[in-house]
Amino acid sequence: MKLTPLRFLPTALAAGACLAPAVAAQQGEIWNEARVLELVERAREMRQSNVIDPDFRSYRGEAQGYVYFFIDRPDSDQRTLVKTDQVALEVFWQAPNSTSQRIVGLRDRKELPTNIQYHLDHLTVVQDDFGDFIRLGDGDEVERVLHPVGPASESVYDFLLADSLSIRYGGGGEEIRVYEVRVRPKVYDEPGFIGTVFLDRATAAIVRMNFTFTPSSYVDPYLDYIRISIDNSLWEGRFWLPYRQEAELRRELPILDFLAGSIIRGRFVIGSYDFNADLPSSQFFGRRVTSVTPEEREAYAFERGLYDDLDEQGLTPAPSLEEIRTQASQMLQNRYLGGLSPFRLHLGAGSDALRYNRAEGWFVGAGLALRPGGDVVLRTAAGYAEGRGDFSGSISATGGPDPIVPHIEVYWDQVRDIGTGETASTAINTLATALGTEDYLDPYLVRGVRLSFSSRSPTSPRITLRWERHHSATDVVSERPGIDHRPVRSVQDGIMGAVDVSAGVDLPSDGRLALTSTFGRLESSTFGALVAEGSWELSDGDGGWRAELSASGGWVTEDAPPQALYLLGGRGTLPGHAYRNFVGDRFWLLRSEATLPLRAPWLGLRVFGAVGAAYLADRTLPTDWGARDSGGVRASVGAGLAFGWDVLRLDMARGLDGGGWELMFSVAPRFRAWL
Repeated sequence: MKLTPLRFLPTALAAGACLAPAVAAQQGEIWNEARVLELVERAREMRQSNVIDPDFRSYRGEAQGYVYFFIDRPDSDQRTLVKTDQVALEVFWQAPNSTSQRIVGLRDRKELPTNIQYHLDHLTVVQDDFGDFIRLGDGDEVERVLHPVGPASESVYDFLLADSLSIRYGGGGEEIRVYEVRVRPKVYDEPGFIGTVFLDRATAAIVRMNFTFTPSSYVDPYLDYIRISIDNSLWEGRFWLPYRQEAELRRELPILDFLAGSIIRGRFVIGSYDFNADLPSSQFFGRRVTSVTPEEREAYAFERGLYDDLDEQGLTPAPSLEEIRTQASQMLQNRYLGGLSPFRLHLGAGSDALRYNRAEGWFVGAGLALRPGGDVVLRTAAGYAEGRGDFSGSISATGGPDPIVPHIEVYWDQVRDIGTGETASTAINTLATALGTEDYLDPYLVRGVRLSFSSRSPTSPRITLRWERHHSATDVVSERPGIDHRPVRSVQDGIMGAVDVSAGVDLPSDGRLALTSTFGRLESSTFGALVAEGSWELSDGDGGWRAELSASGGWVTEDAPPQALYLLGGRGTLPGHAYRNFVGDRFWLLRSEATLPLRAPWLGLRVFGAVGAAYLADRTLPTDWGARDSGGVRASVGAGLAFGWDVLRLDMARGLDGGGWELMFSVAPRFRAWL
């Protein structure tokens, strides 16, 4: 007999739960009370009950899920998908404790080149709540961490009866009461489980587990963390069996804090159980995971598309995975939880080690990062600019729990760029400047301190307070300044105090709007500014054409200093027009581009266009700016080629209404922050 589960809402333990009187609130946080230890013992006995239940001999089930591999930059919302796998499984169990799985469907698609090979447990599901000992990655990631209700777990873990919750099944069905039990290791320096176990009040069966591990649990020195959330559901009114599972593994370089990591994230749903099915004994001989032929896997008829889950969930982690970090840190009194060394070299981008521009000449630098405990991160960076013959550097600290996380940074002679955002990666700018082609920066130097507040979600609002001293840069690389390269534009020197507020807003059709407002005072002038940018990404959903649309605009008050003005023209804004030749205290810009595969993924055809304008009120610009407003609407069109998964681009643009031809070599914007 094949059944459909009585599903409860995945968020029932959070948003959908009806909170009963909190046990912890009544008794205080008293760990290892007699009643919580008794509850753990009941849970241990319940885990063995299925083995000896004469009415429960076997089951066959089905599971489907997705596994994503992507790279991320943890200080931003930038996540780049590398590979997607969709998996279909048949799962089997037979008393007393035999399990097996068979991969019956598997398809994947690469968005970027990779040779990643997953461990089998990344492509399969957990059938027994991990057994008595948790083992991941065939022992290469985590090896023999005692389960919180495994044998003699009271000698390894502390337990806290934290709360009592009511869970209502989806559709207004049966209500189940559960206990929330928090678990932490007695010895921080040993391998161990850190997290929460939710137990059915009536039977002490495991309903849900959210957990991570102590640093010494990780075998792989590249592992930053592993976070796991598993849900069980009630079947036939008596059997708690797997229903939903999610896991996330993050890796970084073990000796270098590069603000970039790789993440594997898997989501699976298990159901369609057929109880007491007649299963051949041979089903459980040999390997625990088997597979049908490659042809059969590829021919499997998936009910959902390869990107359906991604369209619904995105690449951001589920709230349950985010809560694991916060709760684990609190239980261990804000000790460091990462598997990586707490002390590493630091580079925010490749250009922090080596770059070249008019304001610095050749710059060589490096930094250090320290994670003393909990969520606190200290970073330093320093370097020498041979053209200026001087040093620059910064020191920053980030720490504190959500929802408000402070970040403070002190910096000395930091290079800033006038304009409307980055128009070229620093690596491309270094190459172009060194070859004498163009320096795409309009640099000035800043010394000061900034303090910002936001949550750990990269899309949350942010408030930043700045106190800075601005001073103009000079051309230190040209033998003939203003001839070999564009003149370095001077800025208004002086001390500035400012408040910046930024926020993101969702737009229709999966768009995103970024808003930034500034209120500041430089010497005796008070000014305000507002910039908005909306963006949309479109595709045919099947690895074919892709398109991007953006609309941006900005405004500053009449007393704003020149470094707060907007610059248009050339690559990044209106290609085919003179680079940053248009200046304004107001601007608007519409840009669109599309890529069609010619020989996927190696070669694609690009088409693009832009239209915009910059308006300048009655103000006097510094004499070395050599710029004017756009004199009305300007436009550009162009075409080009995309190489290697659209990482590198070679474009030819034509500026309309007074422009000319421009040949541009660039790196896709999603990779520029790392360069």
